[in-house]
Amino acid sequence: MALKACKKEEKMDRGFQKKFKFEGNINVLTQMMVDPAATEKRGGAKNLPLRRGEILDVIQFTNQEQILCRNSQRRYGYVPRAVLLPL
Repeated sequence: MALKACKKEEKMDRGFQKKFKFEGNINVLTQMMVDPAATEKRGGAKNLPLRRGEILDVIQFTNQEQILCRNSQRRYGYVPRAVLLPL
C-alpha cells in the first residue's frame, strides 16, 4: 500500500513540475497559514483553493504578490501573499 501511495505522490509532483515549468527538486522552504479572517476561494487554473486556517508548504517565493504553495492534499498552486500569515 505504501508503494502505491509513493507512486501517486511522484506522479503528482511530476505533473506540478510540468504545469508550472519548475525544474529541480521540490523543497519546502517554510510553512505558512491562511489567515482565518480571509475569504475562502475555490482556486483556478494555477491558483490553489484556500481554506481558512489551513497550513501550506511554501515551495517558492515567486513575486511580491504571490507565493507557490502546496496544501495537505499535495495540490500545488499560487496563493496571494495578502492572505498568508507566518507560523
